[in-house]
Amino acid sequence: MSNNEEVRYCHRFSYILLKFLLFAYSIIFWLIGGFILGIGIYAEVERQRFKTMEGVFLAPAIILILLGIVMFVVSFVGVLASLRDNLTLLKVFMYTLTVCLILELLGGILALVFRNQTVGLLNKNIRRGIVNYYDDLDFKNIMDFVQKKFKCCGGQEYTDWSVNMYHNCTAPGPLACGVPYTCCITTKRNEVANTLCGYKVLEKERLDLIETIHIRGCTDAFFIWLMDNYKTMAGLLLGILLPQFFGVIVSWLYITRVEDAINEYGHYMDGLLQPNAHERAAKKQGRVSKWFKCMPEID
Repeated sequence: MSNNEEVRYCHRFSYILLKFLLFAYSIIFWLIGGFILGIGIYAEVERQRFKTMEGVFLAPAIILILLGIVMFVVSFVGVLASLRDNLTLLKVFMYTLTVCLILELLGGILALVFRNQTVGLLNKNIRRGIVNYYDDLDFKNIMDFVQKKFKCCGGQEYTDWSVNMYHNCTAPGPLACGVPYTCCITTKRNEVANTLCGYKVLEKERLDLIETIHIRGCTDAFFIWLMDNYKTMAGLLLGILLPQFFGVIVSWLYITRVEDAINEYGHYMDGLLQPNAHERAAKKQGRVSKWFKCMPEID
């Protein structure tokens, strides 16, 4: 260290250990980001083949592509920063992770504080998707899964299906005034679905449908499921937030460790790679220096 006798927190951690942790962390999320991006591109290509609807909400493939690009680019910056000990890239990586973490926390808090507005926005988007239910295979598959999984029908309630041109009571055909078969109540496991079990249900009173279809809306059903499975959701949230928090901490420790090395030897970033470094070889590094040629001569 320099003449300053102060020992920074990062100085208690091994440079090699921090470098390895940051590199491993970045490379893992770089690969995950590339995998998500590939799935998103494949899904978007398939979506375009079937001429499905445009829009972020109606196209999960777009969300996967955006998420994959962000993870791929940010993680790649982390890989380069950990290999080169570049303070600028290291700080960009750390600040980006911090901003993403803060935005996720703020988003969750705002969604809870403005719960009614969040539910209203969700119901509005579900109704918009119901309008194009048979034209958008992505939304159709998601809605069918949600209705079967949570035993529900529609967004706010089952009458939301009246906005669909095929299920509206003024429409011709057998689907008029009905709901999709995924809204129907099944009494036997693996029972073959009756695709017309929701025939003319929109003409009947709510209490007359209790044994025919699920009259509860999917929005309410989903929030009830969250309340019943709060431990699972807490574990899922921790699984998303903790890795990001870990990345921020490791990045911060590594940045301060590199800054200590720069203060000690008077070199900045890639200056540690200058060819006259052999003149400062009083401290031998052994084989490690062959793996990390940019590693300052510490420890």
